Amino acid sequence: MAHLSKRMRHLQSQVQSLGTVDLPSAVKTLKQLEGTLPAAIRKCRFDQTVTISIRLGVDPRQADQIVRGSIVLPHGIGKSKRVLVFCQGDNVAIATAAGAEFVGGKELADKIKTGWTDFDVAIATPDMMGVVGPLGRVLGPRGLMPSPRAGTVTQDVAAAVKEYRAGKVEFRVDDGGNVHCVVGKLSFDETPLVENVEAFLKYIRALKPATSKGQYIRNVSVQATMSPGVTVAAV
Repeated sequence: MAHLSKRMRHLQSQVQSLGTVDLPSAVKTLKQLEGTLPAAIRKCRFDQTVTISIRLGVDPRQADQIVRGSIVLPHGIGKSKRVLVFCQGDNVAIATAAGAEFVGGKELADKIKTGWTDFDVAIATPDMMGVVGPLGRVLGPRGLMPSPRAGTVTQDVAAAVKEYRAGKVEFRVDDGGNVHCVVGKLSFDETPLVENVEAFLKYIRALKPATSKGQYIRNVSVQATMSPGVTVAAV
């Protein structure tokens, strides 16, 4: 069993005493946890990322029960992503004007083959997949490979770039049936955080596989980078 620091033991005791709470209470608790630390324990010095974790009643081994997608949350996630676009012709100027940090074709592919991945999301137009396809071994394990399902293979590069720069997030159920997604920063006010979580939960419900049996959303918790999760009542 991993050794827990004094900080984490203290925060866990605060959370465990609450049990399961409604979403607004969970967010309020998360934002106030740092303030419960005694003076002897150093407080976190950076703006923590807030994530939601959901345990789903699906079997990820079945192809028709894989829950995945992407969403632009109502209030963003507090971070602008660095976007790379594989395109050519008129789309080069369009992608650049939309705010993409890196735009090009074979020259970018060659750079990536050397190990360069200094970007957060890769977008490609369909006519560039011949160049992008061989990069799967580099980009795939890092979750950066463009894909039609995620909306990163598209002819509308301007819309895609603007969405990802605004904080569009992607997610996919893991082998244990869990989905994790960034929903903002701890510095956000309570209402924007609650609305981001509600929007994500609504989207997850809409993605329920037809073959999923029994209870679909089984457990929900929200947590920050340096805090334990607060369990949210089933919604």
